[in-house]
Amino acid sequence: MPLHECMGNKQEELETCVCLQGYDLIGITEMWWDSSYDWSVGMEGYRLFRKDRQGRRGGGVALYVNDQLECMERHLGMDEEPTESLWVRIKGRTGDITAGVCFRPPDQGDRADEALYRQIGAASCSQALVLTGDFSHPDICWRDNAAERKQSRRFLECIDDNFLLQVIEEPTRRGAMLDLILTNKEGLVGDVKLKGSLGCSDHEMVEFGILRAARRARSKLTILDFR
Repeated sequence: MPLHECMGNKQEELETCVCLQGYDLIGITEMWWDSSYDWSVGMEGYRLFRKDRQGRRGGGVALYVNDQLECMERHLGMDEEPTESLWVRIKGRTGDITAGVCFRPPDQGDRADEALYRQIGAASCSQALVLTGDFSHPDICWRDNAAERKQSRRFLECIDDNFLLQVIEEPTRRGAMLDLILTNKEGLVGDVKLKGSLGCSDHEMVEFGILRAARRARSKLTILDFR
């Protein structure tokens, strides 16, 4: 199926899903957007933050935030850093929440990895952090906190150095756990569920709740991979 047709179907399905579920935040990875999508990707009732891939097709990340929530984008890295990640601070009654969305391509090099890890380090100092996305480390055994590849072991070091917890326990794509939820507070994230795929995506949608007041008693989120 041509890309624009696949994306169109997913956008319609996404809007239907959001209408039924009433999510406060929707994180998307690998959405393949560029400037030609500027007119078509807005969603009523939500503020859209996005970071498109620069210089080549594919990739990119986006975050829709319910427009009843007070929020602002955080710039944790230099503009020239080659990372596909974005960060948003959401104002809460008992403290702010930093929500991050990341796509790490399987062929990402060490320079981009280290730039991402610097951003994660800065974000981990937040009162409350929830980072979601596709990190492309299928060789990690989360039960043993071990991995075969050097890049995956370096990622585990970043998680350990910043005292982060990974809360997804089931495979999200063809038996591999590529899509992750990282947080800096035990008990902050709960009710994690895999919700099937959206359109022609081969990744599971991941739904979860943030158990911290953000202008509401409870925030409900989902993370999607459009590929």
